[in-house]
Amino acid sequence: MPLMQTPGAASGSSSPPATSRLADGSAEARGGMPSTRILFLDAYDSFTNNIVSLLKDALGADVQVHVIHMDLRTLHSDPTPDWTTEQFYERLSCFDAVVCGPGPGSPLCADDVGAFRHLWDLPRRSAIPVFGICLGFQSLVEHFGGRIRKLRRGLHGMVRSIEHKGLEPAGGYADIFQDVPAFRATLYHSLCADVGQDNISEEQWPSAKWQAPTMAQDLIPLAWVTEADNDNERILMGVRHANMPFWGVQCHPESICTDSIAVRGILRNWFDQAVKWNEINGHKQQHWTLPLVHSASLESATAGATSSTPGPSERDLAAARWSNALRSGIASEGTHPGYVCRRVKLPDGVDAADVAEILGHGSSETILLDSSSAKNGDPLARNSIIALDVDEAIRLEYHVRDDYATFRRPASKAAGGRSEEVQEISLDGTEDDPMAVYQIMSEYWKARKLDDSKNDGLPAFKGGFMGFVTYEMGLSTLSPGAVSAHRGHHRPDLVMAWISNSVVLDHKASIAYVQSLTTEGCDGSWVEGVVQTLQNAERWRNPNSRRPVSCPKATLTPEELWEDVAKRGSDRLNITVPEWKKYEDDVRHCQYAIKEGHSYELCLTAQTTMTRPPVDNDNRDRSAWEMYRTLRSRQPAPFGSFVRLGGATIVSCSPERFLSTNREGLCSMRPMKGTVRKSAAVSTLAEAEKILHIPKEEAENLMIVDLVRHDLYGVCGPQNVTVPDLLKVEEYATVFQMVTAVNGQLPQNDNPNALNGIDVLAATLPPGSMTGAPKKRSCELLRVIEPGERSVYSGVVGYFDAQGQGDWSVTIRTMFHWDDEMTAGEDGETDEREVWRIGAGGAVTILSTPEGEREEMFTKLFGPLGTFRDAA
Repeated sequence: MPLMQTPGAASGSSSPPATSRLADGSAEARGGMPSTRILFLDAYDSFTNNIVSLLKDALGADVQVHVIHMDLRTLHSDPTPDWTTEQFYERLSCFDAVVCGPGPGSPLCADDVGAFRHLWDLPRRSAIPVFGICLGFQSLVEHFGGRIRKLRRGLHGMVRSIEHKGLEPAGGYADIFQDVPAFRATLYHSLCADVGQDNISEEQWPSAKWQAPTMAQDLIPLAWVTEADNDNERILMGVRHANMPFWGVQCHPESICTDSIAVRGILRNWFDQAVKWNEINGHKQQHWTLPLVHSASLESATAGATSSTPGPSERDLAAARWSNALRSGIASEGTHPGYVCRRVKLPDGVDAADVAEILGHGSSETILLDSSSAKNGDPLARNSIIALDVDEAIRLEYHVRDDYATFRRPASKAAGGRSEEVQEISLDGTEDDPMAVYQIMSEYWKARKLDDSKNDGLPAFKGGFMGFVTYEMGLSTLSPGAVSAHRGHHRPDLVMAWISNSVVLDHKASIAYVQSLTTEGCDGSWVEGVVQTLQNAERWRNPNSRRPVSCPKATLTPEELWEDVAKRGSDRLNITVPEWKKYEDDVRHCQYAIKEGHSYELCLTAQTTMTRPPVDNDNRDRSAWEMYRTLRSRQPAPFGSFVRLGGATIVSCSPERFLSTNREGLCSMRPMKGTVRKSAAVSTLAEAEKILHIPKEEAENLMIVDLVRHDLYGVCGPQNVTVPDLLKVEEYATVFQMVTAVNGQLPQNDNPNALNGIDVLAATLPPGSMTGAPKKRSCELLRVIEPGERSVYSGVVGYFDAQGQGDWSVTIRTMFHWDDEMTAGEDGETDEREVWRIGAGGAVTILSTPEGEREEMFTKLFGPLGTFRDAA
């Protein structure tokens, strides 16, 4: 019999169910039955967690959602084996309904849809209610007679008004769109369902669009979009099966720009019908005995699985293992620290570079996190941190695919001093577990976490981990095995120094904190000496006495710089910029992949390589430190950094915060997409807003925002993520950028192994603003288009301190050099030359032009490269 409708349903009319029940997921709503349980088939998408949270918003917080990949592989955090096809069929009886999620690829490819097809083939007696979204929707349509074709132009990140059955004045029962108001929704697709809509005349269309199509007579259309900019292209947006409990929508109900009230109504209507189907057909939920793995652990491998089975969780077992491994050697030193601090007034005009130079930084291992744009009133430029005694600090290092992590303390530079100390922590079978190193980092931190009585939140950093993570380290957590074990070098991908002594400048309060984490071997008495050094310095008393920057302003315009590079205007430097025709071809390759449905957005980058004769670190005119002083004077930024650590030198003026976490578990991310260069034509914020608030630029940002929400939901859990600022244009020294703020809240409990900011960092790398979406498939595509390593570029720099506060920036607008990367000297040179690199790029979408993307890449390259040209 037809599903909850009169025999005439196949003609497009239908009746409401006999009863209307809102399944709120509670046991009471189910008459004492177990809580609602939904199986989510994830197609390796970067929006899955958003959908799981939406299901709980719409159906009730008690709804249980179990996530498994559509190829029946269990999630990394799921301790159970992958499912077989037979187990899939058997376990369906444990669920009330299934959601087939969105993802990259095509419904025509069996590998892209996997178990989706198993559901459509179920006999009526075994059928289970299904809701398909995007790829899941297309798979439904294709299986029951529809075709799949390319849109005339892809619609990734586009927001459109949805024309649905519920808006028809005399349309009868509107199925899942019953009582749903007019709404707008985000689209993420370049392929669409073809049910013969293009063959219907304009005269017939108003009534025919709601009828079962000739080529797919089992499907009833429920919603459409007419794309006026594509010659009024008709795009199917919603269907239901006439006789089976299958529904689907092409739009993305979980997107931040989709009307949440409307889509909650759609999901409630769907689940009402799902419940009714199960009642009529005698489908009773069977007991679930396996661990329930929901969105709070999707791909993060941090939250663990929830189960009624007593005993320690996987996370508890891992914590115990690494805690035991850290009880000897240098990894056991400095636990349970105290805290000593002196607050002193920060004189007007004194900045982080001044303090660093007063204290002798710049020539040896150095970590400076510098809010140099504080002088311009930048609200994000609140604190700068100068790490002291970095040469003495124990640091954690890891090279991707090694079977060990290393704790290292460098040799003392004093005559007859300490030799280098190294302690390897064997990963012993967990080297392919991308979270193992972060778990070690977390256990080390927990043993040195400040007592709560000292956790007053000020200053922002009291001592703790400072360092960097490469892009390749992020790839290894996203997709274990994606990074080759044979990379031609053994540079660390993660370097985190435990900093006990530091100075923090609070630019807003004009206060300097001179501070120390105290231990048995360090009582913090040196703090008074540092205060005296600062206050006795001429620079502290008279900031105008500082040594001037040799080239505070760019000496060449962008056009002049490119011409100079082409002619090799510098005798000392050899600069190789990306070949513009190849970059444009790479943009076209990205767009081909997007048109084929393999990605929604690809963040393409290219590297510029510079070589120069070696320069002594004490050389005031050409040192890396002088390059940094020049860069910060030209492009002050809230997240600048100068880092010399682990064999890397990083010179950065990043405007982009990746992630901040506070001690209460509040997480904040600020994805930045959409850029316009300052010029005579675009000199004000209002002018920039006119240029950036267009569909292409907003879509770039929106796609990453939805990805970032998914990443945060992955550790914060459903219903714990908000977006306080959406698509906001901000002004920086040389560009205007579109930025969105996304916040998440970690669960708060007394469990000593509860999630912390290190888990959030691990679960969200690599930065979504540097990958595209879906993240996993996009990174796989980009590794083919960009065969070289990004290395430091596209990674993060920052800190996670002893009170549980962290702040990380994306390493963009950055120059970097590895000590072991040298090249042969040129004619007449006897020494090898240093190799420096700058990465730059942008997000490629279906609306991009190769010329426009090339221009954006060179715009971002100009600041750092011009600095290198003048100061190196």
